[in-house]
Amino acid sequence: MPAKERYVVDENGSRTAVLPDLDYYEKLIEALEELESIRIYDEAKATDVEAVSFMEAVKEIESNR
Repeated sequence: MPAKERYVVDENGSRTAVLPDLDYYEKLIEALEELESIRIYDEAKATDVEAVSFMEAVKEIESNR
């Protein structure tokens, strides 16, 4: 449950920005990062590129140096 937000208003009293509390903001950032990881994973799974293990990738990178 989000805490009470604070708003920034312009000279006409219209809201122009919101200031969430720090804990809620950090949770939002964590959720966005997780969603971005899921999006990247889904994009990778949708391609026809063959996946390789991390160790195989390291070996390939090292051999090309």
